[in-house]
Amino acid sequence: MGKDECKTLLDALNKVTACYRHLVITLGSSSDSQNLREELRRTRRKAQELAAANRCKLTALLKDRNISEEERSEYERLWVLFSSSMELLDADMTRSLDIGRDFPLMMPVRHLVQTGVSGSTSTVAARAMNVHNMKYEAESNIDTVDLKELQKEILHVSQMIEEMEMKVQVAPWTVEAKQEAGAELKSTGSVRKSSAGIISLCEEPACLSSEPGLRKILPGIIFTGILFIAGILAFCVIKLS
Repeated sequence: MGKDECKTLLDALNKVTACYRHLVITLGSSSDSQNLREELRRTRRKAQELAAANRCKLTALLKDRNISEEERSEYERLWVLFSSSMELLDADMTRSLDIGRDFPLMMPVRHLVQTGVSGSTSTVAARAMNVHNMKYEAESNIDTVDLKELQKEILHVSQMIEEMEMKVQVAPWTVEAKQEAGAELKSTGSVRKSSAGIISLCEEPACLSSEPGLRKILPGIIFTGILFIAGILAFCVIKLS
């Protein structure tokens, strides 16, 4: 039960932090708005709630001396994944603070960057909050008020990471991965469940079988193209002379 609960919490945290990063990318762009600032605030707070629950659960399990070596190995692996998510969250929150300061909405000091991307980000935020529709209740000066709160929350997350390193000492290089790097991207099931929802991969057998053939044909195509271009150039030189 403990392992399944930790995995569930970790999956939820990874989904929310991924959504938060997606929202941070749109800060200061043509998609920036008061609603986006509220979505960022609610998403990062949801991530912090999940992080606190995950930390308490994993800390208690790793301090239990009655668990088997196999269970401890699995919990240490989950702990490393959890620590990585926390570091990403901390970095994205810091980036959000820096961009928010550079692009205030109520008293703009510079124009928003015209990235060519427009539209609402409510779908991403709703996925992070696990709701069908977002309801916005923020005050009009959220872009300035939220920066002070964000600064305090960044300090809180940084302190949480430091406490984690002190309470549980798990060296990342001692933890063995259970699958190959990028294995989750090769699974069609994981692609369907992806929080981004924009990645589409070809079927694995087809991809693998087509790659060797392409490698063999590609040099021949390039060589033929070079000969064709050389022939055209030679013909032009003869005509000019």
